[in-house]
Amino acid sequence: MNSLTLNGRRISYDWIVAEFDPQSAAGSAAWSAAERVVLTFCRNWLTGQTEFTLPTSGSTGAPKTIRLTRAQMTAGAQRTGQALGLQPGERALVCLNPGYIAGSMMLVRGLVLGLELTIVPPARDPFSGFPANTHFDFTALVPLQLQAVLQSAHATHLLNRMRAILIGGAPITPELAGAIRQQLTAPTFHTYGMTETVSHVALRRLNGATASDYFVPLPGVALSQDARGCLVIQAGELAQGQTLVTNDVVELCADGRFRWLGRADNIINSGGVKVQAERVEQALAHLPDLAGRRLFVAAQPHPELGQAVVAVIEGRPLPDLPAHLAGRNLPGLSRYEIPRQFYFVPRFAETPTGKIDRRTTLAAAGLNVPL
Repeated sequence: MNSLTLNGRRISYDWIVAEFDPQSAAGSAAWSAAERVVLTFCRNWLTGQTEFTLPTSGSTGAPKTIRLTRAQMTAGAQRTGQALGLQPGERALVCLNPGYIAGSMMLVRGLVLGLELTIVPPARDPFSGFPANTHFDFTALVPLQLQAVLQSAHATHLLNRMRAILIGGAPITPELAGAIRQQLTAPTFHTYGMTETVSHVALRRLNGATASDYFVPLPGVALSQDARGCLVIQAGELAQGQTLVTNDVVELCADGRFRWLGRADNIINSGGVKVQAERVEQALAHLPDLAGRRLFVAAQPHPELGQAVVAVIEGRPLPDLPAHLAGRNLPGLSRYEIPRQFYFVPRFAETPTGKIDRRTTLAAAGLNVPL
């Protein structure tokens, strides 16, 4: 392909290279800040830039910048293309922030694999402005976007015409997983990855006969565990070299598949009992009282236990929730894992990539923020 579509405007790659000047105030006036990010990245890529600097999202800690090489990003794009069978000329919708790894790698996949790129601003429902006869073959979404899309029959129809859909950036709730299985026939995959892995290095199928709770590493990716039970990744295009030790606690199978259990820094030590926050979140998400609610589990100081398990829930308060849970068995949870307090906030803070910003949300609610 020799052009892309940016917010409805067809732009040739030749024009981007020869005419677009990111330093020109006069030229920049014709483009929004977000559009300039896209055009600048594409121009840098098309003119052969060999290194790119991207920020992490900051959802679990302070944001930092990661330096990626062109070779690393190219290898990551080719690996995804191979895994999904993407072909030159197929149409890809880019609706993630291009200033972060997920959005920028969608651009790289288009440029490396010869896809026809259509780029729109990140939105809850990125399909709302497209007519019913629009056809895309491939896209990547965050769970919050997919949840909104599945509430629209029009958008769901567009998704089901695709060859592959990637969902990443956050865990999939049980409610969303059920909606995917019921409403989507197009192959839909949950991604595992981060800025340091140059986007994803493993996929798990969310629908169809091969749907699974286990991620499958992409070709050329080797996995192991450290003493904490956290995933260790070996792959040639890692940003930090050949090996990356993560903070993700996993169940690793002999064949390389793994099930994500949570983050090591989200383990709560409550009275000597180690509680994995994500495990409690999954159990709470099954409760009818909390259907459709975003929530997360955190630790708060406790005079006797050291740390107490608490739940932070988005939306209007549910004063009767603790009473409803009294004496009720939550799926697979021991009494030590059931939250001692429930806190409600009107709306969660979010990172620029749409993830829940736990630290900012806790601070805004007047709760203790982990160091």
